[in-house]
Amino acid sequence: MTEQPTQAPSTGDTVAVAAVTYDRPGELAQLLRSLAAQTAPIVTVALVDSGTKPAGDVVAAAEGTIHYLRSEANLGGAGGFAFAILAAIASGAQWIWLMDDDGHPEDERCLTELLRAAHEHELDIVSPLVAATSDPSRLSFNFRINGRLTNDRATLEPMGFLPDMVHFFNGALIRAEVFSKIGLPDMKFFIRGDEVDFLARVRKAGLKYGTLATVAVRHPATWTEMKPIFGGFITPVIPEGDFKRFSYFRNRAYLARKYRNLRWFGADVIGFPYYFLTQRDLRGLRAWFAAYSAGFRGTGFGPPPSA
Repeated sequence: MTEQPTQAPSTGDTVAVAAVTYDRPGELAQLLRSLAAQTAPIVTVALVDSGTKPAGDVVAAAEGTIHYLRSEANLGGAGGFAFAILAAIASGAQWIWLMDDDGHPEDERCLTELLRAAHEHELDIVSPLVAATSDPSRLSFNFRINGRLTNDRATLEPMGFLPDMVHFFNGALIRAEVFSKIGLPDMKFFIRGDEVDFLARVRKAGLKYGTLATVAVRHPATWTEMKPIFGGFITPVIPEGDFKRFSYFRNRAYLARKYRNLRWFGADVIGFPYYFLTQRDLRGLRAWFAAYSAGFRGTGFGPPPSA
């Protein structure tokens, strides 16, 4: 793209988007349209494309300044975001806005409102709600409010701002210096778990973060992966596909050990075996044990064999 970068907002903020894509041309086109429509200017979109079919045509047809970064290696979500974030930081922007290709800002005021909330609450990180593409009245990811899980958008919107709650990496707006303090997403995770690790580092560093419940990005929900047991006290997540399952189980075990989180570990070693046994899925139980034990030992990392 040859257009010149837009000017910074009147507040003096400059924003660059860090986005990743993998073989989703229709969704990517929607994302780029939604970004171009934002009322707060975006300096550049650093877009990492690791797909099997390059998205150059989609980028060429889009508006705005786009730094298209083609990767012939499949970096996964974690590696792709690490690459995109570095490129976005290199633009000199003060804020980095994270976007996955299957999501997009719900309306043109999303970025403006996130910036306003970041200054009002003196935040290092602020996230919008993540509304389900198929049903925007529900959220793609649950929030725990007063000890109970909910994905009802109408419950959260009147609350305005939700301190100490955030979901990565769909729409989170992050000060650029945060990455200098806590590092980039860990590409070792490839997919699944990188957002949990990143949030753990955010908390350890004492950074301020929250969710602005009056704006949203749209993103496909993963409700079918959630399998509540014991009346919803524990909710094992069972991804679709063997590699996604292996990655998720492996990464959960690795994180439970890394952060010495007995609550995570206890929920896992009770919840997953109970689920598979009640489903009479011995193959699933064996696969969970193999992946979980590998992650607990710190082994089994890497991209899928075909990547």
